[in-house]
Amino acid sequence: MTAPLRLGTRGSALAMAQSGQIAEALTAATGREVELVEVVTAGDRSSAPVHRLGVGVFVSALRDALTAGTIDFAVHSYKDLPTAAAPGLHIAAVPPRQDPRDALVAKGGRTLAELPPGAVVGTGALRRIAQLHALGLQLEVTPIRGNVDTRLGRVLGPDADLDAVVLARAGLARLGRTDVITETLDPMLMLPAPAQGALAVECRIDDPDLAELLAMLDHAPSRAAVIAERALLATLEAGCSAPVAAYGELAEGDAGEEIYLRGAVVSPDGTRDLRLSRTGTPADAAEIGKALAAELLELGADSILGQEGHTGPGTQQFGSTE
Repeated sequence: MTAPLRLGTRGSALAMAQSGQIAEALTAATGREVELVEVVTAGDRSSAPVHRLGVGVFVSALRDALTAGTIDFAVHSYKDLPTAAAPGLHIAAVPPRQDPRDALVAKGGRTLAELPPGAVVGTGALRRIAQLHALGLQLEVTPIRGNVDTRLGRVLGPDADLDAVVLARAGLARLGRTDVITETLDPMLMLPAPAQGALAVECRIDDPDLAELLAMLDHAPSRAAVIAERALLATLEAGCSAPVAAYGELAEGDAGEEIYLRGAVVSPDGTRDLRLSRTGTPADAAEIGKALAAELLELGADSILGQEGHTGPGTQQFGSTE
């Protein structure tokens, strides 16, 4: 009898939910049984703000377990991965991406525009904080940590101390909690993090048979969009505290399918906000991202990135999907 494949995952409710969904999909596609193996990461043990925890804080322990052979493959929230490739490891699949937009959960069912001046809004991402400031709504924005239930409790629970929180819509969807969303935020207002809503299924390069099995879960349009977004991020060489956003969408163009990529670099206080877009074919996804990043740099994106420190290529960390 073939032993079950060991899938490494973080232990949070969201990580377990999305890993469970991948396990079920792989079993349905290949007939192979999968067991979940919980791996505790440094990010799970710390209460510090996400952007101060360091690079790859939610993925390094999973990758160590993968390299050591104690798990066969891992599922990551793709936006948690540093842009530099991990030696000996391979992203075998990018499954169909969940809606990458951000979501507002507010008291009284309010939308963002309905929040009064001075309303306190919590979020864990500097990208969101910067874009909320850029809207000029006179909101008080505060950084928060914790899993999805913890964050929702600060708005909807008996000890609620916030007027609203902003989270990734994908995380709420994977947990079956979209009922609490009071507004799904238009990317024109809040551009998502690069690769938000996407999962990365990773295995060892020296296990080609498993890589071939996992590739059955790959969704080419999702992979192309994520490649474009992360190429922009890598070319900007943004530090972990730099608010960078990107969103690639695939649509039918005049000459066939094309990627429409939007990118933004926003100063932490929202006073400087550079936004550009570019189109191209899915085959050129990486080049589209690089070219858009170059245009942003020409307009002064590097001076915005420099405000919060510049840590070099391959060092991006934008916090977990939660």
